[in-house]
Amino acid sequence: MEKRIGAALILIEDKAVIPHLNEIISRHSQIIIGRQGVPLPNKSVSVITLIIEGTTDDIGALTGQIGKLKGLQIKSATLKSI
Repeated sequence: MEKRIGAALILIEDKAVIPHLNEIISRHSQIIIGRQGVPLPNKSVSVITLIIEGTTDDIGALTGQIGKLKGLQIKSATLKSI
């Protein structure tokens, strides 16, 4: 299956979800190229950006599991890998 490269943007609204989020990210670390987290204390949220590379199944497994968590939002976009 063809690999794709992309990004996932995660908006954390409830900090209680962070341990569960970190577990999922750790389980899928083989497709994560980079991770950046930025707290926005004036808005009481945090943003995490993941740069990912994997098959659509790999990426879907990661984003699908994260999307089931309450207290956050996730959006992703992918492109064909070169």
